[in-house]
Amino acid sequence: MRLSDETLLDIMARFRKEMKNGLSRDFNPTATVKMLPTFVRSIPDGSEKGDFIALDLGGSSFRILRVQVNHEQKQTVHMESEVYDTPENIMHGSGSQLFDHVAECLGDFMEKKKIKDKKLPVGFTFSFPCRQSKIDEAILITWTKRFKASGVEGTDVVKLLEKAIKKRGDYDANVVAVVNDTVGTMMTCGYDDQQCEVGLIIGTGTNACYMEELRHIDLVEGDEGRMCINTEWGAFGDDGALEDIRTEFDREIDRGSLNPGKQLFEKMVSGMYMGELVRLILVKMAKEGLLFEGRITPELLTRGKFNTSDVSAIEKNKEGLHNAREILTRLGVEPSDDDCISVQHVCTIVSFRSANLVAATLGAILNRLRDNKGTPRLRTTVGVDGSLYKTHPQYSRRFHKTLRRLVPDCDVRFLLSESGSGKGAAMVTAVAYRLAEQHRQIEETLAHFSLTKDMLLEVKRRMRAEMELGLGKQTHDKAVVKMLPSFVRSTPDGTEHGDFLALDLGGTNFRVLLVKIRSGKKRTVEMHNKIYAIPTEIMQGTGEELFDHIVSCISDFLDYMGIKGPRMPLGFTFSFPCKQTSLDAGILITWTKGFKATDCVGQDVATLLRDAVKRREEFDLDVVAVVNDTVGTMMTCAYEEPTCEVGLIVGTGSNACYMEEMKNVETLEGSEGRMCINMEWGAFGDNGCLDDIRTIYDKLVDEYSLNGGKQRYEKMISGMYLGEIVRNILIDFTKRGFLFRGQISEPLKTRGIFQTKYLSQIESDRLALLQVRAILQQLGLNSTCDDSILVKTVCGVVSKRAAQLCGAGMAAVVDKIRENRGLDHLNVTVGVDGTLYKLHPHFSRIMHQTVKELSPKCNVSFLLSEDGSGKGAALITAVGVRLRQETSS
Repeated sequence: MRLSDETLLDIMARFRKEMKNGLSRDFNPTATVKMLPTFVRSIPDGSEKGDFIALDLGGSSFRILRVQVNHEQKQTVHMESEVYDTPENIMHGSGSQLFDHVAECLGDFMEKKKIKDKKLPVGFTFSFPCRQSKIDEAILITWTKRFKASGVEGTDVVKLLEKAIKKRGDYDANVVAVVNDTVGTMMTCGYDDQQCEVGLIIGTGTNACYMEELRHIDLVEGDEGRMCINTEWGAFGDDGALEDIRTEFDREIDRGSLNPGKQLFEKMVSGMYMGELVRLILVKMAKEGLLFEGRITPELLTRGKFNTSDVSAIEKNKEGLHNAREILTRLGVEPSDDDCISVQHVCTIVSFRSANLVAATLGAILNRLRDNKGTPRLRTTVGVDGSLYKTHPQYSRRFHKTLRRLVPDCDVRFLLSESGSGKGAAMVTAVAYRLAEQHRQIEETLAHFSLTKDMLLEVKRRMRAEMELGLGKQTHDKAVVKMLPSFVRSTPDGTEHGDFLALDLGGTNFRVLLVKIRSGKKRTVEMHNKIYAIPTEIMQGTGEELFDHIVSCISDFLDYMGIKGPRMPLGFTFSFPCKQTSLDAGILITWTKGFKATDCVGQDVATLLRDAVKRREEFDLDVVAVVNDTVGTMMTCAYEEPTCEVGLIVGTGSNACYMEEMKNVETLEGSEGRMCINMEWGAFGDNGCLDDIRTIYDKLVDEYSLNGGKQRYEKMISGMYLGEIVRNILIDFTKRGFLFRGQISEPLKTRGIFQTKYLSQIESDRLALLQVRAILQQLGLNSTCDDSILVKTVCGVVSKRAAQLCGAGMAAVVDKIRENRGLDHLNVTVGVDGTLYKLHPHFSRIMHQTVKELSPKCNVSFLLSEDGSGKGAALITAVGVRLRQETSS
């Protein structure tokens, strides 16, 4: 019976394998350690409150408790309880008799406490092996502990209890959760110590439960978060896995039990069998003349005459030998001093073996927890209950000592469960109640972001109406979607040829490019560029200083490329709001992005550039085109794909352009051919037409932005703002206690902390929750598993809405092109650019899907654009030069 550490480590490895089998879909049906999912997903977080009833049925007597939890006054729990008997005839009668009895006792309890009129949530501790598929059902697998009520195995005990309550009709109860007593123990201790993630019972029977990662539990859908697993480890060894360490005495005990061949591990360690094991050993020793001078009395031969409480009494330090003499005398043997010492020794061997075996199986659970967390050391708390652990004088000390040797890299705190599983059932109920309530409120809040097909069709219809207003001569001035003519009248036809300069100005850095376009059989575009900085004092100085700086950088580039000489055509990508009056003239409406150079607003930027070139008197430029980056995006793709007639940018900001029929562009003379219209669609909704779908969070983001009331559509779909929407929701959820334990940290108060790249990473399907937690930690947010799931959900809801809104806008554009041309069906390609579209794991897919659903008569392809503002500007210039040559010839 003495087990070496080597043997114990081997048993640990065997149990670890059994756990893995129990969790696996393929091996569970034949596994002996059943690893039952309990659907308890969260430990108490201290915010639980309310009034609950707990029923604790697990033995010949059962308890009913009323548990009042109040978290305002430092987590106080007030409990009142009554104990009721379960007579033998009811334990062995029919199922309906048993549950009628339970319902009757519950009625009596509620009568006494004067709460019959309240419908209180009930937590039901049912300490028998059950299969669960949700927290409020439990299908009994098999009765244990001398229970044998007929017609219950294979049925849901919650339904049986509810039926019995309904039959009475004098009170109402809502069974919210069914838990096993082991889970109850973990939850009771979890209320006092949030590090508690293991429950352990070593009493009449034995069992353990722990928090497992959902991704490892094949029997339950989903892979986010954790769930408590009831191991039912008493059955370890039922398949013969422990035969090498079972003794003749273990086999004899099993043969004489109510359930031979079952619960073999439990029979080696639990209190129900320990006294009997010692008795069998004493009988054998007496028969062999090693004890009591070979005397054997009828009492010594009687089952149940030597109890586990006797083992505890004999192993006491001081009075142990005295107790041994008394107990043995009661059994009719007259023990010598040596007999007493030998009997004490036998007791020690049997109880020590039990402590060692439980240390080995618990060690396997702790190692699994440590591996799941990927940490070199594990710090955790184990909630413990059970008479053997509590009352045996040496058991807990020996058990802890062995455990420390077997798992040296785990620091374990043991917490005694004071009030057993009743309070635990109330805790599970309280947590389930809290989670259900939170879940309802979260769903309610996030529902404002969900858009039905009808709502999206309405957004599409409104976008179309705003487009018409922007194109109309009478309505253009008041329109919010400006529909600006770009004077780009044609997409590339493949005959473009030559060397072109491109200038790309849209922020604190700008680029100068040389683009060599070659036509013919093998069309090629070769690009060279250099990036230059614009110092703040120049951004905010005079217009002359700004344009002189730009020209000196162009001069440097021409020298660098060795091409200062011939007058070269140039395309100027100028990413600020402009009103174009021709292809080569754009009047600056207003500066954005921190630019404040004087004497530029209201001026033609092409002329300002030409004037600066003249002032330098070093080289000449032919400014052919002023280009918007969205139009450039369309042109780049159109060079590769002739059906490309739409451009879309969804990055930091958002905009779109498309080829419109000249006859519809009322703000310009002429009705022949087509022209690309720069929609400036970010301003859609600035007149209030989207107010019915804007949430309080959108309004907050708008209020605190640099341009309140402007670009409202852009603020709902572009990368610069999605992170802010998410951050505002997270702050609200934290204030309401759903996140980060209600603590708003400094980083969460920081505007702009959630960049698009973080949203993209958090929503990536490949990331496990641990990695999501790591990202949140980088941002200074310490999150639990549940927090991480919620953050991921919020990100998903916000980005999905963005993609759908963007898709609704795009659907309006492609359907307009189709109707313009009187087609029943349109094939068209959209050239797209922008970080949100390129990097986000789901944005593009959801947007494509939305366009398909809202514009079924259009077959829309999306093509990623490369460098719309550089290469696109050169192509626009090339097309401009080609058209100029065509008209002059």
